[in-house]
Amino acid sequence: MSQIGVSPRGAERFWVIVLLLPTLLGLALGAFGSIAATIGISLFQWDLLSPAKWVGFDNYLALPENRNFLKALGNTALFSVIYVPATLSISLVVAVLLNQRIRGVSLFRLIYFIPVVTSPTAVGLVWTWIYSKDKGVLNAIITTFGGDPVHWLGSDMALYSVVIVNVWGAIGEGMIIFLGGLQAIPRDVYEAATIDGASRFQQFLAVTIPMLLPSIFFQAVLCTIHAFQAFDYVYILTQTGNGGSSLPMLVFNIYREGFNYFRMGNASAQSVVLAVIVLGLTLIYSRLNKRWGQQG
Repeated sequence: MSQIGVSPRGAERFWVIVLLLPTLLGLALGAFGSIAATIGISLFQWDLLSPAKWVGFDNYLALPENRNFLKALGNTALFSVIYVPATLSISLVVAVLLNQRIRGVSLFRLIYFIPVVTSPTAVGLVWTWIYSKDKGVLNAIITTFGGDPVHWLGSDMALYSVVIVNVWGAIGEGMIIFLGGLQAIPRDVYEAATIDGASRFQQFLAVTIPMLLPSIFFQAVLCTIHAFQAFDYVYILTQTGNGGSSLPMLVFNIYREGFNYFRMGNASAQSVVLAVIVLGLTLIYSRLNKRWGQQG
């Protein structure tokens, strides 16, 4: 190509674009195309069978009066308030413990990471058995000590039971992110703190936490997105005969509106609202990270 007046740098850019083009097209059609389609469908009343009927913003205006949506939004908010801090704190503690020079540390890291790569269906079914009211492991332990069986997935405990499973499944991901941040902290900083007489706990507060703030904010964003998109464990744990539909969450409610009731416009409007909420929270985290995270 240099023989027809194209520089080597220009030829390199040309082939980079050619090689990236399939991925860019997939991203444009799969991601941005689906976003545009969702926004478009939210402006119609459509049941997948009849012709779509233009309703404008009626689907959005009806959401404040939709009890199922409001209940799902409240459950998701409460789920997030518990899930995000719990996942962050437990992942950080596990990462700090596994950042020590101890025998078999690689095995422990692998054990904690296994839930991340394990099928959610398999994990959900195992936890369904653990939470079972009649034959569950937890209730077997409770009744052994003279207590009464608890309906973990069909009572007020359902949300907290699902949170525990989701936190358990997310610890490994947070552990890896925090381990990367911990191993990037220079050792001489800890040595200087030790010389100044700081205890390990003081070093954790004065050195580890400030220098891990970018990783903490990054993991907080991921946890928030996971919380508002929670579906697999929620569906498996509450829809297998133990709890029924006792725990509607936003994504589950969207699924039910679209594919059970065939109200695609309503489901799409809820999806757009969910995306706006997640985007808003992400922007807040970004602002906080710029203010405090960069100081680390």
